[in-house]
Amino acid sequence: MSWPHQVGVIPRRADCFQLRHAADQVGAALADGDTAVLVGQVLAGAGGVGKTQLAADHARRAWHSGAAELLIWITASTRTAIMSGYAQAAAEVLPVPPENPEDAARAFLAWLEPRATATPRRWLIVLDDVSAPADLSGLWPPDSPHGATVVTTRRRDAALSGPGRRQVPVGMFTPDEATSYLRAALAERDRHEPDQHLAHLAADLGHLPLALSQAAAYLIDAELDCATYRRRLADHTRRLADLLPDTDALPDDQTTSTAAAWSLSIDRADRLRPAGLARPMLEVAAMLDPNGIPAPVLTSPPVLAFLAEHRTHSTPGNDPAAPITAEQAYDTLRVLHRLSLIDHTPGTPQQAVHVHQLIQRAVREPLPTDRHDRLARTAADALTATWPDVERDTALARALRANTAALTRHAPEALYQPEAHTVLYRTGASLGEAGQVTAATAYFRHLADTAHTRLGPDHTNTLAARYNLAYWRRRAGNADGAADFEQLLEDTLRVLGPDHPNTLAARSNLAHWQGQAGDAAAAAASLAELLEDRLQVLGPDHPYTLTARHNLAYWRGRAGDMDGAADFEQLLADMLRVLGPDHPDTLSVRSSLARWRGEAGDADGAAADFENLLPDRLRVSGADHPDTLTTRHDLAHWRGRAGDADGAAADFEQLLPDMLRVLGPDHPDTLTTRHDLAYWRGRAGDAHGAAADFEQLLPDRLRVLGPDHPDTLTTRHSLGRWRGEAGEADGVAASLAELLPDRVRVLGPDHPDTLTTRHDLAYWRGRAGDAHGAAADFEQLLPDRLRVLGPDHPDTLTTRHDLAHWQGRAGDPAGAAAALAELLADRMRVLGPDHPHTLTTRHNLAHWRGETGGAEAVFGNDLPVA
Repeated sequence: MSWPHQVGVIPRRADCFQLRHAADQVGAALADGDTAVLVGQVLAGAGGVGKTQLAADHARRAWHSGAAELLIWITASTRTAIMSGYAQAAAEVLPVPPENPEDAARAFLAWLEPRATATPRRWLIVLDDVSAPADLSGLWPPDSPHGATVVTTRRRDAALSGPGRRQVPVGMFTPDEATSYLRAALAERDRHEPDQHLAHLAADLGHLPLALSQAAAYLIDAELDCATYRRRLADHTRRLADLLPDTDALPDDQTTSTAAAWSLSIDRADRLRPAGLARPMLEVAAMLDPNGIPAPVLTSPPVLAFLAEHRTHSTPGNDPAAPITAEQAYDTLRVLHRLSLIDHTPGTPQQAVHVHQLIQRAVREPLPTDRHDRLARTAADALTATWPDVERDTALARALRANTAALTRHAPEALYQPEAHTVLYRTGASLGEAGQVTAATAYFRHLADTAHTRLGPDHTNTLAARYNLAYWRRRAGNADGAADFEQLLEDTLRVLGPDHPNTLAARSNLAHWQGQAGDAAAAAASLAELLEDRLQVLGPDHPYTLTARHNLAYWRGRAGDMDGAADFEQLLADMLRVLGPDHPDTLSVRSSLARWRGEAGDADGAAADFENLLPDRLRVSGADHPDTLTTRHDLAHWRGRAGDADGAAADFEQLLPDMLRVLGPDHPDTLTTRHDLAYWRGRAGDAHGAAADFEQLLPDRLRVLGPDHPDTLTTRHSLGRWRGEAGEADGVAASLAELLPDRVRVLGPDHPDTLTTRHDLAYWRGRAGDAHGAAADFEQLLPDRLRVLGPDHPDTLTTRHDLAHWQGRAGDPAGAAAALAELLADRMRVLGPDHPHTLTTRHNLAHWRGETGGAEAVFGNDLPVA
């Protein structure tokens, strides 16, 4: 025998072979004297990541460079194959007769030991595609300064690592490598496409080297461009096997198609403990998001029940009818990880399991329709079971939404049979609860259209989707929401009857829109009727009944009922008894009670209540939950109302970055925070800064919400006001005069915001020097305030106050004093003697009495205005 010598055949170098970082890692491992164990990372898939080609490249370079005098390549898929490869090497090198492979293998391994070699030879042994660690028991080549070993395997067992062995993960091509490969493979056939198209195709194939090579061959054989092939690939009515070359036309001497590359690994995994669970577990994972499945989903009761029902076999001594435990499900995930079929990372529970998208497709496509649909419903049940009532963990919520989206793509029909699955509605609500109200609106619009098509216009699921669409349109600021609920209520009454919970919910939202449209009294009346029906249908302690009481108290307050705090106090006691202190609805009632305490004049008490509420919001919902951010917002507001304008401005300045990070710059609540920050900067003494902030905010509200959104109109109003406070009184009156017709057109003449604009227009006319005009405007406004809001509403009382003030400034101090005396009695009756507005009225009454000689004028001319 002559040296150098080769045993076995190195696989042919693949066309357009790509040099990769893993090749350098192999070289570094061998330079350190370690055995290099090449394993496929789960994220990159198992078979098809190019382990054999990397090993072959290293072997070829070692051979041609003279680094290896003896090169042995063994296809090591079984223990017998390994032993036969060693026996063949023994026969050629020692020589030892190969008739007894076991003895010959032992003799060859002994020859490799450095002490046993008279004249050391540099050797390299490649054991390609080792199936199980046990196959190498007693057959590992020895550690030697003269030799190196490379092992390729789909396994990641601990037994494959250890002293002298270094695992070298082999992942997918990088996006650049994948694009370069496709470019080169097509160019060899004089085919050229833009890199952008190639990159998109590479991403569709998950950058898997085996899939890329077979797809390139298919493109060439079928004379397709990338765009056409991608459309076929995205068509889930087509099987993956039909979009790749036939098995007798595979490129690069390949013997296995991409669609079948993992079947052997799945069979092996299914035989490992806990036996019979790997295949059904992988089937469930194949229905979900390849980029990350939360761990609790795959150990949830619905998945455990599915595993118990569909286990393929069990080991001797185990009861095949025994239920599956969460521990067994976890162990099954570890088995799939060891076989490189998934990537299981328990340290990141929100995205604990990753599965390559082509493994998922290869698992899903052979399933019979009934099995596929059952899997889809099981996965949906698992997501629903995992979804928390309160989304404290925003990362988990995002992952659950992503998994629902993936499931919907994989099984669009199954999730609507026999009816729309609950998880579809939970996903949309989660979007809205996370502050993505525009996305929630778009989601429910699509869901409503799909339910209409699949289930019919009168199906309860279709009506429920329409209800959610209307609700989130309202939350997104849609000014026409009443029409949505009016039509929905009509259809719900017809289909479900007057006592169905969905009918009552539609009535509740329609009442809310009455209030939003400016008729708080009508909203309160509608909710009072609704409460009676909910009491009769659902009982006094049903959560929906408690919600009706909450909404009724809110709109009674908005309608001017200053005794509404008593309603909230009684409601809070019932919420605590029925739902407990940590229920989100209980916390919302505490928030409303605090707010109402402030509106009733106790701003210090409101601030204290919100300060007490905030730790509970943080504990129950988490720092980034929209309700927690809202509580911080309300705390800042009432600190300002309690007299600490600087503190309020500072709080809003701290809140805004969190709003931007959690909800995004265009969320309505983020814009509102910017609005209130500007307001309290102004109240803290920086009128010019406030005006500048509002000037920057207005274009964003116009862009995001449109010119007719009520919040946009409010920003226009505030911009005018703070320009006035900054010294542009004449300009303010002009801007408010320009705003008024828009508020009348959008909101109607009787909407409270329209009346507020009329009020402030009158005020700034007076500030601009036209006291007579201001008095006349207030005189015209007062009857409308009385008619719309009633005589005891705080805004009506404020209009009476300002009318008296400008009458006095217009030359009638006696009339002003008389009007303020009447007003003082009403403010004391409605608001109480210590309310700030009551104190302001006493202050101004003393002033105008002084002007008429009835009291000493001690307050000067710069009067506070309520």
